[in-house]
Amino acid sequence: MPRSTTTLVVTSTEQLSPGMVRVHFRSDDLSAFTASADTDRYVKLVLGTPEEPVLRTYTVVAPDVAAGTLAIDFVVHGDEGYAGPWAASAKPGDVLEVRGPGGGYAPDPTADWHLLAGDEAGLPAIRAALAALPPDAVGYAVVEAYGADHVQSLTGPAGVEISWHHDGDLAGAVRALPWREGRVQVFVHGEAEVTMHGIRPYVIKERGVPRQDASISGYWRRGRTEEGFRSWKQELAATEG
Repeated sequence: MPRSTTTLVVTSTEQLSPGMVRVHFRSDDLSAFTASADTDRYVKLVLGTPEEPVLRTYTVVAPDVAAGTLAIDFVVHGDEGYAGPWAASAKPGDVLEVRGPGGGYAPDPTADWHLLAGDEAGLPAIRAALAALPPDAVGYAVVEAYGADHVQSLTGPAGVEISWHHDGDLAGAVRALPWREGRVQVFVHGEAEVTMHGIRPYVIKERGVPRQDASISGYWRRGRTEEGFRSWKQELAATEG
């Protein structure tokens, strides 16, 4: 069954860091988001041309169905790709079609502790998860940034330790964390090689976290377009059975 298509109109933009732009939108109809409770909720942006549409996947920030507003954070690397350049030049009145939303994770308040980790592509979902955690939640949020000037304001419950890393070793940063007692719920999303081959084996195999308590996936893969990344994910799934 095809997902709903929603028309978004740009209202404003803001520079969150040298490499991230937040675009604010309004819509006359955000009913597709009424039942969306996942903190990793995402949409497929319809870019390109009507003859040759290009789909790009992005996390939605703070959808407000009643007000008809939401935002999307875009990682921008100059003229590279489709979505980043679009966001960098977006202006009020520009129109964007999106399909969705989808999603599959929300913090479980019954977990003893939480582990959130990702790079800047995963940051919007991590931010949403931190905001949804109960005030007494404990755990870690580990974020990899491209440099010290890319660090953003990020808050969560007092018991959740937030750390930023710039050395390109997100997997090492996760492994270095003291492992807490009790049931952990894990959310790790970012570059696929890092998340799927660097962090997932540690969490699932070495630490024995049940798969149902671990949302670990790649949002992108270095050196591949999203189309190439989808093919890689299909190949990986077929290999792993």
